[in-house]
Amino acid sequence: MILVLTARYTSERMSPTAAERLSAAGIKSSRARVAVLEELARESNDATAQQLHRRLLWRRKKIGLATVYRALGAMSEAGVVDVLPHGAETCYRLCGEGHHHHLVCDRCHRVIELSGCPANAWIDRAAGRAGFVATGHRLEVRGLCASCR
Repeated sequence: MILVLTARYTSERMSPTAAERLSAAGIKSSRARVAVLEELARESNDATAQQLHRRLLWRRKKIGLATVYRALGAMSEAGVVDVLPHGAETCYRLCGEGHHHHLVCDRCHRVIELSGCPANAWIDRAAGRAGFVATGHRLEVRGLCASCR
């Protein structure tokens, strides 16, 4: 078996998956951005920029907190990661592709991704009655997961 890696991936130790995901979204695949995205991918729910920064430092990745915030900002603008506000905290989550919604536990921050969107028809009707054209929406249902109840 012959394994061929480009110099870019081996010299910068980038994950082709993270780098490809960033490139597909039109974001330059820097080492810091790939590291932030890979760290977020390890999280099953969501994480704050500060939590990601601490984890990256623990893994001996020398990335500044401001760089983590900038990377997450660029990724959220490009739709690579979702932003989930939890009161004063902003959390980030690497989600599946396509339109979806979230169930978010207020206590433990567990996030359950819901595929499909039964809200589209209701939104179209409500928007039409108001003379409004809906161009998109985001739905987040907050509550307590089974473990926290």
